[in-house]
Amino acid sequence: MSDYYTQNPAARWLALASICIATFLVPLSMSAINIALPAIADELQADAVLLSWVPTSNLLGSMMLMLPAARVADIIGRKKVYIVGVLMFCVTSLMVIWIETIEWLLVSRFLQGLASAMVFGTGMAIVTSVFANGKRGTALGLTATSVYLGLTCGPMIGGWLTEVLGWRSVFWAPVPFALISVLLVVMNVKGEYKAEGKQKLDWVGSGLFALWISAFFFGLSGLPDPSYFICLLAGVALFFLFLRQQGSAEYPLVRLKVLANNKVFSRSMISSVFMYGAHYPVLFLMSLYLQYLKGMSPSESGQLILLQALVMACLAPFAGRLSDQFEPRIIATTGCLIYGSGFAMLLWIDASSSQAYIAAALLALGMGFGLFSTPNNNAAMGSVPPDRLSIGSALMNLSRTMGNMFSMTLVVLLVNLVMGEAEITPEQYPDLLRVIKVAFALALAYTLVAAYASYSRGNVRSA
Repeated sequence: MSDYYTQNPAARWLALASICIATFLVPLSMSAINIALPAIADELQADAVLLSWVPTSNLLGSMMLMLPAARVADIIGRKKVYIVGVLMFCVTSLMVIWIETIEWLLVSRFLQGLASAMVFGTGMAIVTSVFANGKRGTALGLTATSVYLGLTCGPMIGGWLTEVLGWRSVFWAPVPFALISVLLVVMNVKGEYKAEGKQKLDWVGSGLFALWISAFFFGLSGLPDPSYFICLLAGVALFFLFLRQQGSAEYPLVRLKVLANNKVFSRSMISSVFMYGAHYPVLFLMSLYLQYLKGMSPSESGQLILLQALVMACLAPFAGRLSDQFEPRIIATTGCLIYGSGFAMLLWIDASSSQAYIAAALLALGMGFGLFSTPNNNAAMGSVPPDRLSIGSALMNLSRTMGNMFSMTLVVLLVNLVMGEAEITPEQYPDLLRVIKVAFALALAYTLVAAYASYSRGNVRSA
């Protein structure tokens, strides 16, 4: 269908807008939940560990289904899988109306993660296909902007909804708009996008993939308990079994040799893992810091956190245009270093830190991530053959989700070790601040690794 969009350039932008609505709503829901966490803990009487699983369970579901969903999209069509994912997001969001326990909330968040895997595992691939003949960087930049606008509006809208309508409204309020996005995709995304030739889903590989992710991250979150350690070892063993199975499968989820030989894509994935690993816990940790240690309301803390995502949203399309003209690795690596400077500032926060200082650190984070994400995605997706765009999109989103999951699992582990299974009270504020500072120190280290991986991928334009 690329010829259709070549002959009707305006239609490409309508298709992009249709996709961007859902890629705005899903991260909006994810970021808004973080602001509602204290209210959720109060109503459902959740301890610190279970509360930290509210964002983590969503990531787990997303990771488990990301690659299988992309392969199904390559087989039956990316548009079909995308639409099913948005509809599933709507259904799982409405589940919260009947939820009365933290455990059932975690189940609904897990199911939302499965839905988001279908949305993010196909959305970037559809955009890349629609803009195959030009302006791909700009389109991917606008797609990234929709994500960051979701993150931008999430804390502010989540804080307002939590105060006015209660935390449950954070889940159900986006549903009508998500249904509108489905209608627009049906109307504006013409045809169906799937791989040519014979394709099959690797059921064994999909099962092994889901098992090793579940076992590894669940085991890591509960250390040093011996039973969790056994679960962690099982996850490591399943990971190597998955790699071996993928090497011999006729239709693997991931062609490991091809991935290893594509230096641009593999290094882009590595830098994405570590940058998103640094990024995801920020909303969770800053929400707790601002509301518990600084005594701010949900809406006040949401407005302050808004600064980071707002700068990201403004810079992402600009960085995308730059990456269409100049070497992406220079822009992305610069973003990594600026991002790290923000975490270096956050290492010094305490209960008496001024809002101006916190705002400056968040602005540095927003600038750094805004410069990194789109050039990194543009370089990666530009190195993928057209018939593997769904799996390429899924791998980049998997790298994002894996970084998110790994860092959040370490945060859960820190909370478990330092604070234990108790509700957050003023007596525990010093321990909470200790967890926050250690997590930010780890994030700073992640950004330095990401900067090296980004710079070492080599020049894309001379290839």
